[in-house]
Amino acid sequence: MEENITSLAAFSDFFKDTLKLKEVDVKTYSPLALAYIGDAVYELIVRTKVMNHGSTQVNNMHKKSARLVNAGAQAEIIRRLLEDEDLTPEEVATYKRGRNAKAVTTAKHATVADYRTATGFEALCGYLYLNGNLNRLVTLVSRGLERIGELE
Repeated sequence: MEENITSLAAFSDFFKDTLKLKEVDVKTYSPLALAYIGDAVYELIVRTKVMNHGSTQVNNMHKKSARLVNAGAQAEIIRRLLEDEDLTPEEVATYKRGRNAKAVTTAKHATVADYRTATGFEALCGYLYLNGNLNRLVTLVSRGLERIGELE
C-alpha cells in the first residue's frame, strides 16, 4: 500500500519523481510558459477552496470558481498583493516579466490591462509552483482571495 502524502514538499517531490521531471532552471522559461502552468495551478487552488466550503451542486461550484478564475479577478488579486506589499522583490520582478510579455492571444471578456496584469499573476503562480514554493503560492492566493472578499 502506498503512503499518503502529508506535506506540500512531499507532494512536490512525489510529482517530480513520479512524472520523471527533469531539473530545469525555472528562470529559463518564458513568462508566458510560466503563465501557462500558473493558470492551471491557480485554478486547482481555487477549485479546492470552493469544494472545501461545503458540498453543493457542481454547477454552483463551477459558477463560484468561474468568478475567480478570470482575468478581472486575477488582476484584482495581484493589485491587492502589490498594494499591501506582500510580494518579495523577486516575486514582483517575475510578475512584471509576465505582465510585460507580448502574448499572441487577446482578452475575450476583460480589458487589455486586466488581461496583461492577470498574465503577470499567472506567471508568478507558475514560477512559485515550478520552484516548489507551494506553501508560498497557496499563502499568496489565499491572501488575495481574502482581500477581494471572495470565498467567505
